[in-house]
Amino acid sequence: MGIVVENVSKQFGTFKAVDEVSLEVKSGSLVALLGPSGSGKSTLLRLIAGLEKPDSGRIWITGKDATYTNVQEREIGFVFQHYALFKHMTVRQNIGFGLEIRKVSKPQIKTRVQELLDLIQLGSLGDRYPSQLSGGQRQRVALARALAVQPQVLLLDEPFGALDAKVRKDLRAWLRRLHDEVHVTTVFVTHDQEEAMEVADEIVVTNKGKIEQVGSPAQIYDHPATPFVMSFIGPVNVLSSTSPIFQESGIESTHPEIFLRPHDIIIQREPNGNTVPARISRLINLGWEVQAELILDDGQVVTAHLSRERFNELELEPQQRVHVKPKDAKSFPLYYSI
Repeated sequence: MGIVVENVSKQFGTFKAVDEVSLEVKSGSLVALLGPSGSGKSTLLRLIAGLEKPDSGRIWITGKDATYTNVQEREIGFVFQHYALFKHMTVRQNIGFGLEIRKVSKPQIKTRVQELLDLIQLGSLGDRYPSQLSGGQRQRVALARALAVQPQVLLLDEPFGALDAKVRKDLRAWLRRLHDEVHVTTVFVTHDQEEAMEVADEIVVTNKGKIEQVGSPAQIYDHPATPFVMSFIGPVNVLSSTSPIFQESGIESTHPEIFLRPHDIIIQREPNGNTVPARISRLINLGWEVQAELILDDGQVVTAHLSRERFNELELEPQQRVHVKPKDAKSFPLYYSI
């Protein structure tokens, strides 16, 4: 058993940050808490860590009731967005700090620190100070320091949020490989959908203090449970169910809105009976694909994604008249709202 959260709530003044949340994190898994700012994901992480106390509900860590256990007794490692390394200590001293506090022998500390330096691929930089490292290297040191005491649970709060895009992408792949080696039950907070999809075994989508959906990256993307999940995970067009693009294709819905992914729009140069006309207002080269912004005859704007091969085949240009149809679409019950 990893982490179990049962009907946990936390309120700050009149703001309910976490609202009767229940969640199970399997032992040895890597789970992302994903949501926009103010959705409750960081508060939930801090409740698991013991940095906040719940107003109600229970939290179990590795089978033990940790609801009101202090931080030191929870056997967790916590990594913050801004590293929180000791500037006056070398990399080795930073990594070994927690072990020194626990009165581990110096030979054991030396061995453990070197193991971790090799694990984070900074074996030759142990005698440097944090100011002599790049942002990505400092975050690796912060992770090694958290792992040094061999925690049962590792918690990461927006661990790559302070880094530039290229370094973030490199560290995402590195974190996944690291987890596959150490197998520590890990929960990380992010607002970056791509980060969650790339790294996590399971994604927990949060919104307004509640959990909207829990599932694998494929389940979350291909089978969203609510309009919020569909609109938050990946690009989507939200169109009126009365739009001609659905009427002509035979897609029917009793709900006012239909959700359509950009890659689920087929563009053709000629009509074929179940397409509707549109005008290309803009073409954006995204490298691996091309984004076409389309205006339907009723004025609705639709975004479509094409492979480079399909784009070259169609020979599309701005202001060109084309014909479009949906390949797939999704609607939700009326009581759901974004």
